[in-house]
Amino acid sequence: MEDPYVGNAVIAMPFLMPKLRTVHILKALTASVLIAIQAVSPLACSAQAAGLPTLGDGASSLTTGEERRLGDSIARELYRDPDYLDDPVLQEYVEGIWLHLQDAARKNGELSPELEERFAWTLLLGKDRQVNAFALPGGYMGVYLGLIGVVSSGDELASVIAHETSHITQRHIARMMAQQGKQTPLMLASMLLGALAATRSPDAAMAIMMGGPAAVMQNQLNFSRAMESEADRMGYSLMSPAGFAPQGFVSMFGKLQQASRLNDNGSWPYLRSHPLTTQRIADMDSRIPPGKRAADPVPTLEHVMMSARARVISNPGVEVRRQWARLPRSGSFSSLSQFEQVAQLYAATLSAMYLRDWPLAREMAQRLLAATAGNAPANIQARWLNAELEFKADNPQAALAALPLQSGNAPQAAPRVTASGNLAGPREAGPREAGPSLATSDVVERVAPRRPELLLKTEILLRLNQAGSMASPLQTWVTDHPRDGSAWQTLARVWRSQGQEMRALRAEAEAQVAHYDYAAAVDRFKAAQDLARKAGAGADYFEASIIDTRLRAVDELLREQLRDKAVNK
Repeated sequence: MEDPYVGNAVIAMPFLMPKLRTVHILKALTASVLIAIQAVSPLACSAQAAGLPTLGDGASSLTTGEERRLGDSIARELYRDPDYLDDPVLQEYVEGIWLHLQDAARKNGELSPELEERFAWTLLLGKDRQVNAFALPGGYMGVYLGLIGVVSSGDELASVIAHETSHITQRHIARMMAQQGKQTPLMLASMLLGALAATRSPDAAMAIMMGGPAAVMQNQLNFSRAMESEADRMGYSLMSPAGFAPQGFVSMFGKLQQASRLNDNGSWPYLRSHPLTTQRIADMDSRIPPGKRAADPVPTLEHVMMSARARVISNPGVEVRRQWARLPRSGSFSSLSQFEQVAQLYAATLSAMYLRDWPLAREMAQRLLAATAGNAPANIQARWLNAELEFKADNPQAALAALPLQSGNAPQAAPRVTASGNLAGPREAGPREAGPSLATSDVVERVAPRRPELLLKTEILLRLNQAGSMASPLQTWVTDHPRDGSAWQTLARVWRSQGQEMRALRAEAEAQVAHYDYAAAVDRFKAAQDLARKAGAGADYFEASIIDTRLRAVDELLREQLRDKAVNK
């Protein structure tokens, strides 16, 4: 059985795998499965049928452009999966942690300018309750709500993300593909099936190994263990420079060990793609300087609120939400620590909101506001939740009044621009869509409206038919974040509410581009083009020119995408 700390470049599972069709599973598997794209085997044929791009000679490692291309293809499928989640509050919190770790990797010399420019550096959230995270080719990272919901502190969450970041910066996926490219297709198929089976059943793994060369399988597993150990070590080195307690690594491993009982299942160590958790704990613990060993990292109020949000949104069931909604009314509540009280109040407010018990939700929200009054980051989160509650209760005026007056001074994700101030994207041969990068000299503190408030305020004003004022801040946002599909869709609704249909169609097209659905984007651009023709002399010629230019660019991206699919059939 594999270590449940599955966030790895060896096997990165898709969101809620049991619900996905086989073709989707193949598209969202890890590096190990993706390597089979080039192999002439039944597994390779299945991957090709899934429409993944051709990667060339399997004996050589991927270029950064090819790796990004592969990641884009997988991300496109994950965006379409019903368990993909764009929750602005959780997205901002996790991205904030990731940005600081990337900044540390940059300063440590582990994040090269080439990777910074060419990779996507995009976070994907999944609703699944499993404790997991994963790295995908091209700088994509996935984090499940189950992981956010179980970690006790931001330092523990940072340890997982640091591990995954190191998989990306060290290009473990490309290295794995180069390693396996030396094997014959049949051997490769055996290794892939064995590595996958080992994550579920040691007996199944042994059976597969009996059907393929055991020595080759062992070599593969050894190689993946080496990469996991490297990701641990390099991830650990990012913690202190990024402002997180390295002890978070040790406490996270201890938590995983306790949950999984790895040492009691009888699995043979050589069947694991990850090092044993006890080995990883010992390795990380030995790196803490003598005299500096500390207790488990202390959480922040904001973290326990985000953890509570993840648990509630991950859909634990109606009865569980009913219990959570009433916990703060129990007699034992007053004996809890401040962290426990705030976590319960946040979960109670959100649970009651989902249950549409508005009086109870408002009671818990007011208690949460009082409990966080002395902590600015936590109080902002409480105010956002209160505004979200009133909006869901169809009380937009109260929702607008509930928003924080000044939330823009809190730190959040930096604009994704290069040091020269230009939006960065992949630089490779052939037409490619310019996407954001994280090539900033430092992690920047933004003072403009933060994304959760920007989107929520716009939704409130749309309900009040007063959203015209939000067009400008949304335009500024999508200029800095062109891959924010949700922001583009929101901007489309704002423009449509103002009678600017052509601009609305362009924004809808850009939302599809952000999620790599170029066919849908072309359709929207053409609709906008037709509208401009019908308008004749009354058309906005500047807007029409933008639409024509973008249509040509995205149409070429679509043709490239279709060529990739044709090659892989």
